[in-house]
Amino acid sequence: MASENQRGRLERCLKEVEDHPDRAAAHYNLGLAYTVSGRVRQAEEAYLRAIEIEPGFVEAWINLGGVRLLRWEFKGCLEATSEAAKLRADLPIVHYNMGQAYLYLNDPENLVRCNERVLELDRDNGAAHYHAAVGYLALDNLGAAERHLGRAIELGHQPTQDFVKAMEQAHQKKRRQSNVTLVEISGAETPEKKKEE
Repeated sequence: MASENQRGRLERCLKEVEDHPDRAAAHYNLGLAYTVSGRVRQAEEAYLRAIEIEPGFVEAWINLGGVRLLRWEFKGCLEATSEAAKLRADLPIVHYNMGQAYLYLNDPENLVRCNERVLELDRDNGAAHYHAAVGYLALDNLGAAERHLGRAIELGHQPTQDFVKAMEQAHQKKRRQSNVTLVEISGAETPEKKKEE
């Protein structure tokens, strides 16, 4: 039997929704078909309908957050992923997607918090190590950024060129700050002693 193409899958899912309009799974599957075909606005509507029918449908909340992330609706992503976390706080994808929204909202503290939670659940998640490194660098914690970046690379996640440059700049800044040379000038007046004659 030949595998189903995108169009065939979409048609099948539309028919399923038509036949079973009150079945949450039918709307969820339609949302998946729309997501795969790049129709994220329609996917969002399908996931919302699935949640309306079954408010505890955690996968629909997760995917709703995901499509909102794809649409650059970061606050909407946080709303959906927060609902998913209330239902299932043990799913790494929930915290990872939340972290991605915080990344784009320029909130490094929450970016780190979310990715550290992902790593509690899945310690070998290279993407979470990388994004934790991004957050730690933004928080001027170079040591933590280096540790997470090293682990991300070990796990096969390659940093962007921009991040590599930012790490190099942080190292240069640290070197400049640690290369302070103190010179004592004898005979000079200081607050503690009077000038020698």
